[in-house]
Amino acid sequence: MMQKMEQFGCAKPVVGLVIPTGYSFNLDGTTIYLSMSVIFLAQVFHIDLSLAQQLTIIGILMVTSKGAAGVTGSGFIVLSSTLAAIKVIPVEGIAILLGVDRFMSEARAITNMIGNGIAAVVIAKSEKEFDEAKYLKAIE
Repeated sequence: MMQKMEQFGCAKPVVGLVIPTGYSFNLDGTTIYLSMSVIFLAQVFHIDLSLAQQLTIIGILMVTSKGAAGVTGSGFIVLSSTLAAIKVIPVEGIAILLGVDRFMSEARAITNMIGNGIAAVVIAKSEKEFDEAKYLKAIE
């Protein structure tokens, strides 16, 4: 990924900082998956979550998703521990998600990777460390 971003036109120092940091802290795919899973499970169990409850759960998941960095499949563990902590949705519901979690793990990883790539381009452009000539060559 780092080599591809350099070929795309981002400066090496920017890529060297943004991509590794993104793998630790920019977990968009994981946060989206966890939030959607909680909403799905609430619907399965016919639990009406108020907007305040939904926003609270999403806020908690944004923080707890950071514990999923770097470990494949850890998003599922984070989800189960979060459900146990908030005590609104039965933890047993995660068994429903177990069958599709491996496929969703791939989708989470792709979303995280795209987010990291976009972050590298945005930072490189804001720091004037983006080579337009390399970019044009890369997209041809």
